[in-house]
Amino acid sequence: MHRRTLAQLADDLRSRRCSSYELTTHFLARIERHDPSMNAFVTVTADHALADARAADERRSRGDAGPLDGLPLAHKDIFCTEGVKTSCGSRMLDNFLSPYDATLVARLKDAGTVMLGKTNMDEFAMGSSSESSFYGPVRNPWDLERVPGGSSGGSAAAVAAGLVPAATGTDTGGSIRQPAALCGLTGLKPTYGRVSRYGMIAFASSLDQAGVLTWTAEDAALLLQVMAGFDPRDSTCLEEPVPDYRAGLNASIRGLRIGVPAGFFDAGLEEGNRGAVETALGVLESQGAELVGIELDNLDLSVPVYYVVAPAEASSNLSRFDGVRFGHRTEHAEDLLNLYTRTRGEGFGAEVKRRILTGAYVLSAGYYDAYYLKAQQVRQLISQSFSRAFESVDVIAGPTTPTPAFMLGQKTNDPVAMYLNDIYTIGANLAGLPALSIPCGAVGGLPVGLQLIGPHLAEGVLLNVAHRFQAETDWHQRRPPDFDAENA
Repeated sequence: MHRRTLAQLADDLRSRRCSSYELTTHFLARIERHDPSMNAFVTVTADHALADARAADERRSRGDAGPLDGLPLAHKDIFCTEGVKTSCGSRMLDNFLSPYDATLVARLKDAGTVMLGKTNMDEFAMGSSSESSFYGPVRNPWDLERVPGGSSGGSAAAVAAGLVPAATGTDTGGSIRQPAALCGLTGLKPTYGRVSRYGMIAFASSLDQAGVLTWTAEDAALLLQVMAGFDPRDSTCLEEPVPDYRAGLNASIRGLRIGVPAGFFDAGLEEGNRGAVETALGVLESQGAELVGIELDNLDLSVPVYYVVAPAEASSNLSRFDGVRFGHRTEHAEDLLNLYTRTRGEGFGAEVKRRILTGAYVLSAGYYDAYYLKAQQVRQLISQSFSRAFESVDVIAGPTTPTPAFMLGQKTNDPVAMYLNDIYTIGANLAGLPALSIPCGAVGGLPVGLQLIGPHLAEGVLLNVAHRFQAETDWHQRRPPDFDAENA
């Protein structure tokens, strides 16, 4: 069962080849057996999952089941889940039981999906390796001594190891696409505002976007169909109709213009990744797509711009964690100021503190114009360069990451080296564009990802291109050997 995609499992349920209860039991057993070696889950909700699976089977027996009814999945532990711990990978929220469901969680629950648990992540989604969690680092199932990518590394590792057929994630600067690339998955970041952020604990509000990690583009289309749509509780949510994403998956890509930015293939890209991506572009070209060389002005400034804007917004968002209303509270505080400082000192990890300090600095009276305002101006220039590119091409393609998965601990003492892992993904977040990563090759037995970026609300186009690529290749069918056998 764990080798089958979400779409295949949905067909199994419709055909009564298995029940939701059997599926759920199977995946819970795999979590119990394999998660201790990977640390992909913070919380496993076995009792709730089994109860929801029984309810799904009852609906199906009455002829009441929808397309996703009874399918198991997991949620990144950044989404509020009623009555279940929502920790954001932080000591600060280790004791927080959410009183409500995030809109994304509620929509998937209403569609009949079965939540198996909450996945581990970089603390407050701040990281590129899933090593900064209060609960310890997540390990990549392709090589347990390597990182799975971050910050949605728990979701990626859980899907890649077959502990769950799909999982949600969030992407602020590449945190869905990067772990998808390092774990050999399809990872979709929709247009900013396409999926509600209500109930998703904020890191950087103008950049954060919810999405999914799956094996295939078809699975991503199935989930996005339910997740997308206007939510009046999120003022940034787009009031746009939601197309039938799955219906457009088999359209021809003949004549599609694919922009290939020269800046994506610079000296920072390792040769193995370069070769895999170039081969993948050749596959798309063989299907009739046209490769067009393009330049994206100012894209080389996306990393410094991001690491001004994101920490600034984080320093504002995380000010709510003060030990007064919810979450961690220090003991025996001397006064209110002491309560604040000790609570935050104890509750936040090193990476979160680093970004709060950076953000507070660039927002301070003496430096706001020099740093934050200037970064926002350059952000607008980056967005404009994408807009100009999409006047002549339909999709932009290139590598997702500069290297395959690196060793645990390799970059934890060098923040700048860690930040550069997001060099190809950040631009889409700054411009609010949809983007996805699909597996396109391997280097030394480790997956490599191809990134596709589209204009606003072009998720359907991206999913179509990804699906056509996956129809011609088998990279998305490959599984980590130690977790692949039927009885593994």
